[in-house]
Amino acid sequence: MGKRATRKGRDAGPPGNRTTRALRERVKELGCLYRISRISEGTAGAPDEVFQRIAALIPPAWQYPESAAARIVLDGRRYETPGFQEGCQRQMSEVVVEGKCRGVVEVVYTEKKPRRDEGPFLKDERDLLDAIARQIAVVVEHQQAEQERARLQKQLMHADRLATIGQLAAGVAHELNEPLSSILGFAQLLQREAVLPASGRKDVERIVAGALHAREIIKKLLLFARRTPTFKGPVDLNQVILGAIDLFQHQFEKDGIELACELCPRMPVLNADAGQLTQVLVNLVVNAVQAMPRGGRLLVQTRVQDGQVLCAVEDTGVGMTAEVQNRLFLPFFTTKEVNQGTGLGLPVAHGIVSSHGGTIEVTSTPGQGSTFTIRLPLDPAPDPENRPLV
Repeated sequence: MGKRATRKGRDAGPPGNRTTRALRERVKELGCLYRISRISEGTAGAPDEVFQRIAALIPPAWQYPESAAARIVLDGRRYETPGFQEGCQRQMSEVVVEGKCRGVVEVVYTEKKPRRDEGPFLKDERDLLDAIARQIAVVVEHQQAEQERARLQKQLMHADRLATIGQLAAGVAHELNEPLSSILGFAQLLQREAVLPASGRKDVERIVAGALHAREIIKKLLLFARRTPTFKGPVDLNQVILGAIDLFQHQFEKDGIELACELCPRMPVLNADAGQLTQVLVNLVVNAVQAMPRGGRLLVQTRVQDGQVLCAVEDTGVGMTAEVQNRLFLPFFTTKEVNQGTGLGLPVAHGIVSSHGGTIEVTSTPGQGSTFTIRLPLDPAPDPENRPLV
């Protein structure tokens, strides 16, 4: 990237002066790249600040720094130095990340300068600008890697927490099952007593109803903990969805909810438990309906993508904050009123989908609605944890 000693104008004068000027320019270029590399070492957490600082380092490295201004454009965001103007004498290089152009880095002269190799710019300045663009691409890749690492770490922590809660839930459910069965059995025996007074019979009926309700909660806990067996066979997910939705037709009409189904016309057969998948869909639809108390639109979609079957349930309801989304799949967490829900619907759905080797994700915006996306593998691997609790 050394400067040409024979260039007129800038390089005119005695050889000693030309050598000094060339060396000075070279030092400026290397200093610019060095400072940019130092900035790139601390890219985590503040990308806007990083790119603004890089832009500020560019003009001093050019031949006429007093008239130079720079701009970095990345994914539509702009980072400019003072005095940057459109339509001036300009030199530009693309920022290419993983084979895709993500933006450009530009240098302009705000005052007209004499012609050089590339307009008023030198060939060495072109090389420098290309090197800066490559360095910016490295910064972008590093930031993407850090974001992905943080996302995976958060996902792992969430999975570990769910696994711990699942083990606890399975243990509690197992310990409660035996005494609960005794309570239910003796209460049902009392119901057969002919001499039982009317008031006592009502009390026994309440005991039986409470025990049955508790048993359903235990079943859901075991599903969440993946401690109940699945009975897998050939399943058409589209038929499961239509069957689940059919249960709510009257509810849709009553609540003013518009239903739209966009189902893949060539849905491959899954090896799954149709009853459990129906429970997942019912839970998601119930949540969607409850999120739209004044009516709205419910969209259910299926498609095949990358060896997976995707099912998305989207509503136009009240939506959720990021804090609520982070706790959705924890047992007994609910935003509903008292006696309106147990907080086990989504954890159970998560447990069922996981036992099928799939994933369930949510995206939501307060006031705009939510989308739950289920991904199920077409050829799921055996699940060693999918076994009954003994």
